[in-house]
Amino acid sequence: MTIHPLDVMPDGATLHGVTASPARVGDRDALRVTLTDEVIARGVPDVDYIDAPTFVRIPLAFEAGTVEVDLLSRLRPDAPEYARAFAGVAWHISEDIDRFECAYVRPANGRKVSPPPPRDVRAVQYFAYPDWKFDRLRRDYPDGRFESGADIAPDEWINLCVEVGVTTVTVRVDGRVVLHDIEAKGDPATGGALGLWVDIGTEAFFSNLRVTPAQS
Repeated sequence: MTIHPLDVMPDGATLHGVTASPARVGDRDALRVTLTDEVIARGVPDVDYIDAPTFVRIPLAFEAGTVEVDLLSRLRPDAPEYARAFAGVAWHISEDIDRFECAYVRPANGRKVSPPPPRDVRAVQYFAYPDWKFDRLRRDYPDGRFESGADIAPDEWINLCVEVGVTTVTVRVDGRVVLHDIEAKGDPATGGALGLWVDIGTEAFFSNLRVTPAQS
């Protein structure tokens, strides 16, 4: 297992559409991540944000195994109406940032805040960039298999754990399986780097990134 406390920027990490800086949240050291002012002010939806490559890229080669992180996310004061405090982890990030997979939470859709349907079953999302964003997954799979409800809320620590297999992905939130053996829509054969991902309207804090490669 490789552990990054995230009290400082990981060695070699690069920023893509985001800013990142060490922060203290309660009694915990973390990395604060949010979109850049440029993306917020002049970014184009579905190009510069909304299931886009907006993350801290960590140059840690990863093909299969487990990625786990603690995160706390909340809405920024300038968040658009549709923002839900989106934050998560990305993997299989290509060198040129033109493909990756991601699992993220929408705490403002968490059951702890009693959102109206269908938001109550949309607190966790998987997607694969660039071809399989959330809207296409909803359209092509109306059974909602790539998203799920969860007992979460904004402004609280959430443990997000993603088990990446050769062809499947399982997601746990606070130890509970919320997405089980869903079909991976990316190409795991080439591997890639990891990322701390956020989207529009989000201020997120990440702590204790743990990466465990699959046993060969």
